[in-house]
Amino acid sequence: MEYQKFRDRQKSPTKRFLFILGLTMFGVYFALGLMIIFWENFPLLIGVDKVWKIAFAVLLIVYSFFRFVRLIKQQQYE
Repeated sequence: MEYQKFRDRQKSPTKRFLFILGLTMFGVYFALGLMIIFWENFPLLIGVDKVWKIAFAVLLIVYSFFRFVRLIKQQQYE
């Protein structure tokens, strides 16, 4: 019963905005990582060895999932 009350409460506009911003940033980091992996001549990393490009891209993707997990955990406790 207590859980139902907790779930039915509406979030403030600020919390909703921060949630949407967090999802957007997750998407940006994830997409950037994929772009670096699959775009052969990525403009910002011209001249960088392919191994380092892939390592940087994997780091971005892992970081995006870290942010996503933190965002979801934060939403569960609010």
